Amino acid sequence: MALVKADFTPGVDKQTSTYGAEGRWVDSKNVRFRTGLPEKIGGWEKVVSETIVGVVRGMKAWVSNSGVRYVALGTDRKLYLYSDGVFFDITPIRKTNNLTNPFTTINSSTVITVTDSASSVSIGDFVTFSGASTFNGVDMNKEFEVLTISGNDYTVAYPTNATGSGSGGGSVAAAYQITSGTPVSSFGFGFGVGPWNNGTWNTPRATSTIALEATNWTLDTFGEDLLAVRNDGALYIWDLSTGTSNRAKAVNTTNGFSANAPSSSRFVLVSSPDRHIFLFGTETTIGDPSTRDDLFLRFSSQEDYTDWAPIQGNSAGTFRIQDGSKIVSAVRSRGSILVWTDTALHALNNIGPPFIFGLQQVGANCGAIAPDSVVDVNGVTYWMSQTAFYAFDGAIQKLPCTVQDYVFDDIDSTSQGQITAAVNTDFNEVTWFYPTNGSNVLNRSVTYNYIENIWYTNTGFTRTSWVDRGVYSNPYATEYVPTSISNNTPTIYGLTAGATILYAQEVRGNSNADGVAMDCQITSGDFDIEEGNQVFLTSRVIPDFKVIEGTVAAGNSTEVAITFANYPASSNTRTFSANIDSNTKFFSVRGRGRQANIKISSNAIDNDWRFGTMRLDLKPDGRR
Repeated sequence: MALVKADFTPGVDKQTSTYGAEGRWVDSKNVRFRTGLPEKIGGWEKVVSETIVGVVRGMKAWVSNSGVRYVALGTDRKLYLYSDGVFFDITPIRKTNNLTNPFTTINSSTVITVTDSASSVSIGDFVTFSGASTFNGVDMNKEFEVLTISGNDYTVAYPTNATGSGSGGGSVAAAYQITSGTPVSSFGFGFGVGPWNNGTWNTPRATSTIALEATNWTLDTFGEDLLAVRNDGALYIWDLSTGTSNRAKAVNTTNGFSANAPSSSRFVLVSSPDRHIFLFGTETTIGDPSTRDDLFLRFSSQEDYTDWAPIQGNSAGTFRIQDGSKIVSAVRSRGSILVWTDTALHALNNIGPPFIFGLQQVGANCGAIAPDSVVDVNGVTYWMSQTAFYAFDGAIQKLPCTVQDYVFDDIDSTSQGQITAAVNTDFNEVTWFYPTNGSNVLNRSVTYNYIENIWYTNTGFTRTSWVDRGVYSNPYATEYVPTSISNNTPTIYGLTAGATILYAQEVRGNSNADGVAMDCQITSGDFDIEEGNQVFLTSRVIPDFKVIEGTVAAGNSTEVAITFANYPASSNTRTFSANIDSNTKFFSVRGRGRQANIKISSNAIDNDWRFGTMRLDLKPDGRR
């Protein structure tokens, strides 16, 4: 008998066949590589038990001047603030109407009809009533979701049945929040969709090539205050000095600001250290949303988010980018602001008066696929384009990727704008969560370890937004549960499904998925036993683990499986497996073949492992 070691190169390779990936790994789930060795990823747990309304696409963490930590979270339906274990609803108010006896009840019914000819509400919007008098057993001084609309009327749901029929409520203030967005991307159908003279006049289109973007927020800080833009929306500010009980406000004269900011932009970013506020994909005429240009950008006068019109005496300005059809993303990096369209990369640099900023194109055919698909790590930016991954460290590099076809051949073109990137600096990782073909939600991820220059994939979990550790000791990330109803307080009546959980990731000493077992596994490519020239009989498998937690006796051990075959296309294979813990020296098999592959897996509470290598005890068994 001879002992033969099976060595594997770190990273996952899906660019070749299973046999062609000899000495490499070909599939992984909830596994990462660290200093060359595969290991189970760190566990996660809820930050708080409460959930919030909608799907989070936009998150920003910061610390106030007094040392209080905050996280802002923008969903398709709300804007939230999290601090010290509590969520605060800071969703901007769109308008407040004063009404008289607007409520109509029906005896023994929970449906309340509200009459307001100036509400301009949509189904799914939120309204809060105050000052209402109780009548027919209903107290309407609460927040409601709009359920149906008919003419000047809309309906909401009260938690208990009315005790009578009629109208009432007295003098009521109705505060309407900004219109709810859309949780997923979709194609636009109906009237006005498609090219001119296509189809029959006055009939809606049943097919479309026009994608309607899912709601996305960009959030940045201005000092200790929060700036926020929802795609194609206004610029909002939440003033920390007013407290968490106050909402964000649109920057316009109606809300008491000295001037109007543009009312429709794609996203916002603050330059550093000069603190100009940039609005991308914004209006060419301030205050006129019909002039919004997806390639037009504005920057405010320095230190002033209300001063946007370029005039003598201020430092405001504008640019229009030429390459591409829309500005997709922007980040601060290496003293510049890098700006991606869907086809190119540009750099904005502060060059001083009179122009203040200069715009330079630094790359073509390397656009970003989604607003959140770009990250900066220590002055190097990484991003996902429509067909490849790129890095920029002063020069653009197309990253060689061992899972490229697996990723880009299976991305949903409608939902690709929802892709989000996550930085995990403790493990030198950039991860992109993306939707596979036919999915309208994120359901898979791909990770690049930028120190070890390796790739791996995962179907184990997805997150819609992510902030790296820094403000908090762990990364914070969000998971959307479309079938769950938020339990956030104060209660919203008539609330429909769709809620987000806030998690702390990579919790030290935690190897579980929020208290339940984490399913993880990694599979190697087929490797030749010796040179593969003859059949070998393997009698023992000797696994080597750097870390292994969990025991066979407790039922939370790690499983090691080995499959033998004579040829790559063999259907006559034989698999042997054993549960391994720290007391396992070897396990016996009777495996016969020219080649083999291994699989390491676990799916139990408090199990953890880090694999080293494996040796096989074998002897020749003929050439057949």
